[in-house]
Amino acid sequence: MKILVCIKQVPDMESKFKIDERGTWYAKTDLAWRMNEYDEYAVEQAVQLKEQVKEGDITVLCIGSDQVKETMKKALAMGCDRGAHILDEDVSTKEPYMIAGVIAEYARDKGFDLIFTGMQSQDRGSGQVGLLVGEMLGISGVSTVVEFSYADGMVEAKRELEGGVKACLKVATPVVITCQLGLNTPRYPTLPNIMKAKKKELLTTNIAELLKVDARQETLKMYFPEKKGGGQVLEGDAADLADQLIKILKDKTGVLA
Repeated sequence: MKILVCIKQVPDMESKFKIDERGTWYAKTDLAWRMNEYDEYAVEQAVQLKEQVKEGDITVLCIGSDQVKETMKKALAMGCDRGAHILDEDVSTKEPYMIAGVIAEYARDKGFDLIFTGMQSQDRGSGQVGLLVGEMLGISGVSTVVEFSYADGMVEAKRELEGGVKACLKVATPVVITCQLGLNTPRYPTLPNIMKAKKKELLTTNIAELLKVDARQETLKMYFPEKKGGGQVLEGDAADLADQLIKILKDKTGVLA
């Protein structure tokens, strides 16, 4: 079984962000970097499937500068077999359709049975790339997966809907799966596996060789939301709170005459 898992390197979300000089993305200086959290669940599910079928082979793909290789090494240490690094020094300018196009072009002739991605990235949060890849390859796609099982060429999955409701699906491979938080418990790479990862194949391809689609959207401006005035906390019993609220509505909003 051939498996592709797609990951992204993102800043630690506790970082202090600044808008870059172009005003269309965040500045990349003074940031700590990590694997996108949703993608950790994708890697873990791919490795669990490989362990189940005994003959699985996992390629981990990541688009970005040479810096992303450090994140790819974590995926290799978790159990992926080889790395496919797509070199792009300016990946932040590529919108989701272009990213999906690159992944689809890479995967098109390689016969992957399953493609795992995170549900979304923590920095852009579009939630589009995984399903776009499936559409471009002409294969099924299941999004927001919170339970996964595989047997005899068939995937059974539960995907998260609104209000805690789940949809149960059964789909034949090949298929793209986008992974939601809580799907599994991502493993921590052990020291022996970290050492083994250093010897695994990690090949780089320039994005120009795989980018065959044009952008369909453009980011015009990025900005922090405007700060609003502070709220007011009302205290007291129910009757007092009602009186206070009525007075505020009369004095400050004009809702009550």
